[in-house]
Amino acid sequence: MRIISGSHKGRILRPEGLPVRPTTDMAKESLFNILNNRIDFEEVKVLDLFAGTGNISMEFASRYAISVLSVDVNGRCVDYIVKMIADMKFSNLSAIRANVFAFLARPAGSYDVIFADPPYDMEDREKVPALIFENNWLADDGWFIMEHDKRLSFKDHPFFSEERQYGKIHFTFFRKPETGSTENKD
Repeated sequence: MRIISGSHKGRILRPEGLPVRPTTDMAKESLFNILNNRIDFEEVKVLDLFAGTGNISMEFASRYAISVLSVDVNGRCVDYIVKMIADMKFSNLSAIRANVFAFLARPAGSYDVIFADPPYDMEDREKVPALIFENNWLADDGWFIMEHDKRLSFKDHPFFSEERQYGKIHFTFFRKPETGSTENKD
């Protein structure tokens, strides 16, 4: 794994012994190429759910996002992210240990970009979009991206925008329209 762009471009990440399935470099590069045409990285607050290695979080932080919050239930994963924050001197990245479902169940702040990569075999993973939208985690005009396998489809979700596939990885993009807008826009 490596950081693709920004202040830490080319930095190799070597998380060892963590119970994770990191997003592949090819899929991550494709995802960030899409986002590069849709957002200004330096103007977004990002929430990374089921952060695992923090690979996605560090990519956003390296691209100068205003702030990035990584959330994962596994203490070893959070410890790794915290270590990498210190090693790379990221002032815009933080990590917390929390059950994502409990975390999302409470109404909270607003993020411009939310990325979620729950384990493909996790029970109730299909409920993540509902929790995000019901509890107003996503800012108006924000993007929510969920990584998943082919067994899930969100094409009937009211905020569905598109789905992209890279090998076995699927990214579903959800778009929350600006308040007052009645249509889902890109």
